[in-house]
Amino acid sequence: MNATSDRIATPSSPPPDILRAASVELVVTDLAASRSFYVDVLGLVVTEEDERCVYLRTYEEFIHHNLILRLGPVAAVAALSYRVRAPDDLDRAVAFYRELGCRTERRAEGFVTGVGDTVRVEDPLGFPYEFFHDVQHVERLAWRYDLHTPGTLVRLDHFNQVTPDVPRGVRYLEDLGFRVTEDIQDEEGTTYAAWMRRKPTVHDTALTGGNGPRFHHVAFATHEKHNILAICDRLGALRLSDRIERGPGRHGVSNAFYLYLRDPDGHRVEIYTQDYYTGDPDNPVVTWDVHDNQRRDWWGNPVVPSWYTEASVVLDLDGVPQPVVARIDASEMEVTIGADGFSYTRPQDAPDELPSWKQGEYKLGHQL
Repeated sequence: MNATSDRIATPSSPPPDILRAASVELVVTDLAASRSFYVDVLGLVVTEEDERCVYLRTYEEFIHHNLILRLGPVAAVAALSYRVRAPDDLDRAVAFYRELGCRTERRAEGFVTGVGDTVRVEDPLGFPYEFFHDVQHVERLAWRYDLHTPGTLVRLDHFNQVTPDVPRGVRYLEDLGFRVTEDIQDEEGTTYAAWMRRKPTVHDTALTGGNGPRFHHVAFATHEKHNILAICDRLGALRLSDRIERGPGRHGVSNAFYLYLRDPDGHRVEIYTQDYYTGDPDNPVVTWDVHDNQRRDWWGNPVVPSWYTEASVVLDLDGVPQPVVARIDASEMEVTIGADGFSYTRPQDAPDELPSWKQGEYKLGHQL
């Protein structure tokens, strides 16, 4: 069983036709420090700014922004934004969420600069979702190689959300038109995480099991893994290596090369590259064993406990932090953290079958 048993009803209204994850609005407590991190260190492009907000975009983006930094008293996430295919998809979004009983607001002029008619909702999982179609176009900098850095960020790739009941969330997102590409389960069928997509890659968002609703991370894509290594070198040269939480490494899930960073407020940012195409209708779902340490890191490197336990709070439509509900099931951290730091993770591998130098690690790992 998972943390809650009430299934979210499937609306009779059709969902909006979502194209992709497009932007995220982060509330930050020191705008100058956050601007320096995202612009001077990570190289995102400033589209527009004032004394309270900075609108940023990646180098291949043509819409106004992929990231908003907004000054506020508490670090949090104010909106996870998706672009929809056509203006009438906003009508569908309103009908879909109102049928679910979700609080829904719509502004023809948009809630933020750079987008037009917009729908914001408090979704059934407690997350602040936003949908828009009309956007202000800006210069796409893909060909401005004179501006590119060795670690150029080219797209917003995905979100990752923490929720106490992943299967419940999966059913809701499937009703919203998302498809599962990969998930993590145990031998009893408990689902610990699921990767779900609209664009034809591994995911536009992932659901990670844990206390929630909370926001785990936003991911920006680079073209090659050497771009990620260049970011690591830059962080080291600037004496900012403590911003690196995890990596660089290669995921098993998604097959992507990754790096996880924490911004000045602790918001988690993934730098991501080299996942795979999933656009065919019969694309097979990949299910990983929760005991398999290669699912999180293909090389078997340990996952730091903060990656499992820490995440950003999310706001309701009034800007108030949403209450966090505890996960009742064993969390992925509780199942795997000792094993994640060591070699033995697969139940079928008896410790006496391991090399002698690894048997000690197995014994130590299972004392944690």
